[in-house]
Amino acid sequence: MILNDEELLSLVQLNKNDVSDLIKLSDSIGWDYDEKEIATIMRSGKIYGHKNCNGKVVSSAAIITYDTAASIGMVIVDKAYRGLGLGKDATLKCIDSVPNTVSIMLIATKEGIPLYEKIGFKTINSVHKYLCENYKPGKSPEISDVILEDFNNIHFNSVINIDEKAFGARRSSFLYNRIIQSENCIVAKDYKNNVIGYGAAILGPENLILGPIVAPDNKVAALLVNSLASRHQGKLRVDVPSGKESFMIVLQEMGFMMVNNPPIMIINSSTMPIRNNTLFGIAAQVFG
Repeated sequence: MILNDEELLSLVQLNKNDVSDLIKLSDSIGWDYDEKEIATIMRSGKIYGHKNCNGKVVSSAAIITYDTAASIGMVIVDKAYRGLGLGKDATLKCIDSVPNTVSIMLIATKEGIPLYEKIGFKTINSVHKYLCENYKPGKSPEISDVILEDFNNIHFNSVINIDEKAFGARRSSFLYNRIIQSENCIVAKDYKNNVIGYGAAILGPENLILGPIVAPDNKVAALLVNSLASRHQGKLRVDVPSGKESFMIVLQEMGFMMVNNPPIMIINSSTMPIRNNTLFGIAAQVFG
């Protein structure tokens, strides 16, 4: 696209007044961000984007900040404004908003990989996107010393602590906002009444998103998924980190099908945050 002299674009931080434009921008490429999801992103981080001379949002990029890490997502450019470097500029704005000591990750689309590589991101891992249209309740494993409970505020500090070890960064603000947004959030406890896992379900326009899912093993992860999924009539989605092949087999038995395997890319670091192998489902791709 060639801009005329009157078509001035400004790169700004977006706010709640821009939510309707962001939803339209998301819809234009087949993504399903809604008002609640965008509100959680804005409360947990920042969204930058370009506006044209009429004040319309024509690009976006979000950065979610944690204590020692950050995640970039929601990188979108209006089809009429592609080829101008807007996606690159918005992404660089996100990167520049945090210290260069903070490792930044993103989950890339196939189309976005060349852009991110030019900026300096390196591929280090991947996630597995699973969808389910006809859920089949799994055969519940017998775990006599584990009980599930609906999340209560008294569980919050425990959830933060086990999530930090699972994800590799402390996400207090984000988890607070995500749990408020959730349709359901449940915790798994051992026989000593210690919280050993948790799972959240977020209702989007198209799917019930299951995540984060944190558990000590496949069996507890399956219990959490089954409890959350069984409460919903409709489509389901869960994004599973690499290295969870046994859990993925369980998901397939429940009716899930893998539809994509996007790469995780990182900058300001050469490795993923240190994790303890208990993250079975990410919150969503924008949150890392």
